[in-house]
Amino acid sequence: MPPECQLLGTLGCHLCEVAEAMLMEFVEHGLLVELVDIAENEDWVEKYGLRIPVLKRFDNGAELDWPFDADQVVGFLR
Repeated sequence: MPPECQLLGTLGCHLCEVAEAMLMEFVEHGLLVELVDIAENEDWVEKYGLRIPVLKRFDNGAELDWPFDADQVVGFLR
């Protein structure tokens, strides 16, 4: 079972939309991804504003910054 993750991004972010679309293949195979809008929290904007989209694991807090591809996501989830 893959770990649960968050995809940190914001509305209107083209790269976030690209990352979300790429992750759909993983979601179809059981990955649970919570979409988080960093605009909801000033600390998130400060921490992630220049890095989004960011894929973050719930279990160990590891983060994968954009740009990433499907192979990098597979490695990140192992």
